[in-house]
Amino acid sequence: THWKHGGIVGVFGYGGGVIGRYCDQPDMFPAVAHFHTIRVNQPSSKFYSTKYLEQLCDLWERRGSGITNMHGSTGDIIFLGTHTPQLEEIFWELTHNINQDLGGSGGNLRTPSCCLGQARCEWACYNTQHLCHTFTNEYQDELHRPAFPYKFKFKFDGCPNCCVASIARSDLSFIGTWRDDIRIDPEAVKAYVGGELVPNGGAHAGRDWGAFDIQKEAIDLCPGQCMAWDGSKLSIDTSNCTRCMHCLAVMPRALRIGKDTGLSMLVGAKAPILDGAQMGSLLVPFIKAEEPYDELKEIIESLWDWWMEEGKN
Repeated sequence: THWKHGGIVGVFGYGGGVIGRYCDQPDMFPAVAHFHTIRVNQPSSKFYSTKYLEQLCDLWERRGSGITNMHGSTGDIIFLGTHTPQLEEIFWELTHNINQDLGGSGGNLRTPSCCLGQARCEWACYNTQHLCHTFTNEYQDELHRPAFPYKFKFKFDGCPNCCVASIARSDLSFIGTWRDDIRIDPEAVKAYVGGELVPNGGAHAGRDWGAFDIQKEAIDLCPGQCMAWDGSKLSIDTSNCTRCMHCLAVMPRALRIGKDTGLSMLVGAKAPILDGAQMGSLLVPFIKAEEPYDELKEIIESLWDWWMEEGKN
């Protein structure tokens, strides 16, 4: 690559959000002598109006290269390529005209991200959007003024399907779960077995796979071996259920998550080049996700107090 770092650039008062990029041959390529990247904090669950997207694109056509990345691996809206004199102008327009802030970069709290949650998903065990938005506002200093030994990521998954891959891609992941029984509709189970309902929500309807076999397609694939079918009744031993979500995905009309919902907190997921991907380790098996989230904040801030003293990059 012909890119070099070339020093730190940013906007006044912020220590993150802009990644400096300079070409090492500016005389040969003057148009891209500077090609800084800007991270923009995305809305929770990445819901956009066409008006909002038009404002973003109009801003970037005028102030930058017009090239965007929707979205970066952290979740941010990525503006690729602008010159240093444009940075403050872009920041002013983002905050004053579009009511949007910069995302995180460097040794700080990276931009929190979440799944669609209860806005679209029947399996969401807590309001991922509200928790993500609340923590984004709560920890503005940590997001914009790097003070950590290394970056720190939050990700919020509404259920164990982990649609934003929090268990693999965040330092602290919040994964929705429940602690009571999976709700079973016996008549709907019989309808699946009898072929009246299509399994997997019709996802595999592109070819004829034969009649639905509840034993082969659900019971035998349960990692906890907690399910049993006697030919007329389905039973689930909750104490051995690992919340893998497979049975709920196979028979969504017959099975529902429990009513006593909350979340699990896992810590330490990372993907070092030499060691390979490492999943997060369970820290809190179950905690309620209820406003004003004081218990969650207490855990987070206790972790940070320890990590600020002991953490290594």
